[in-house]
Amino acid sequence: MRKDGYDFPQVDIKEESIATIAEQANVSIAFQYDRLLELDIAKSGFGGLLLTEKLLAAPEIKEYDASEGDAPKDWSKRFDLKSWGFMVARSEGLRVGGAVIAYDCAEVNMIDRPGQAVLWDLRVAEDFRQQGIGALLFAAVEKWALERGCDQLKIETQNNNIAACKFYQRQGCELGAINRFAYPKRPDEIQLLWFKQLC
Repeated sequence: MRKDGYDFPQVDIKEESIATIAEQANVSIAFQYDRLLELDIAKSGFGGLLLTEKLLAAPEIKEYDASEGDAPKDWSKRFDLKSWGFMVARSEGLRVGGAVIAYDCAEVNMIDRPGQAVLWDLRVAEDFRQQGIGALLFAAVEKWALERGCDQLKIETQNNNIAACKFYQRQGCELGAINRFAYPKRPDEIQLLWFKQLC
């Protein structure tokens, strides 16, 4: 077992051509959840905001790729990907994960300023989760962003993805914004924006 507590098969992380981005969907990003982070707002916000875990009556499934226009094959129709980065994790030649970095792209409204990169997508195959591969991909994303002069990484997730929130916290990210009204078509979901200063 390694020092960081993870014990996983040999995994290679490499940058690949963004032209193969549609293959990112070959690794499912779907997950099951049985709890979410409920937002409590005291005194219209002047009393503070508090996120607490709430157990659901029954487990639910979240599948990001199922939303119209959100699958990897659709990204090139919506965005100019020429400056984006694409890291792929392989074990014995098998694609087991990947991370996509949005950078220097005017169409991405998540990018607030120069020097900021957005971790657009991070996924690990279900059979390979909880083995440290996500942390390896995240480290590769940080390195990629630093090599391009970025000083901040920004990540979006939602209140129904507690596992992702805890993962980003473990990677040194801080919750920087909560938007209750980010998803008009999904009013039960709250947008959580995480940030990591790179230098």
